[in-house]
Amino acid sequence: MHKKSIELLNKAIAEEMTALQQYIYFHFHCDDQDLDILSTIFRQNAIQEMIHVERFAERILFLKGEVEMKASQDVQKITDPEEMLKMATKLEEDAIILYNKFANECAQHGDSVTKQLFESVIAEEERHYDDFDKESENIQTYGKEYLALQSMERAKKRGIPRPTTPVE
Repeated sequence: MHKKSIELLNKAIAEEMTALQQYIYFHFHCDDQDLDILSTIFRQNAIQEMIHVERFAERILFLKGEVEMKASQDVQKITDPEEMLKMATKLEEDAIILYNKFANECAQHGDSVTKQLFESVIAEEERHYDDFDKESENIQTYGKEYLALQSMERAKKRGIPRPTTPVE
């Protein structure tokens, strides 16, 4: 009865798995470059993508389907922050377009619950897109200095340890 919905949900899982793995990769590299803001954004978005996978999988299981846990693409080895943001923005944009299409297909096949699920995930993907787009704009506006400030902020947080006993 819901064979088409199960197929679409598994395709969505593949897209989410790709984004999840890519964002975790970016998180590791941003953290290594002391880019705390970007590192945190990628980590938080990866977690949200994982939640999307879970929601899609729960729906598949409810429909008595089999969950396919395969990414649609391999992780791209990108370490430049500007290129990371370009790719992340593109992944989100593609997901928004794809999930709108999937929502419409579910409606055509009489599955309004899966349609609503896709619509709710679209709203979250739009927020992810906005996160990445704002960071890209910040780099365009302030240049590489914006990234340098993130590294400086981490250095300030680490700081020099204060002595535990008074110095005479």
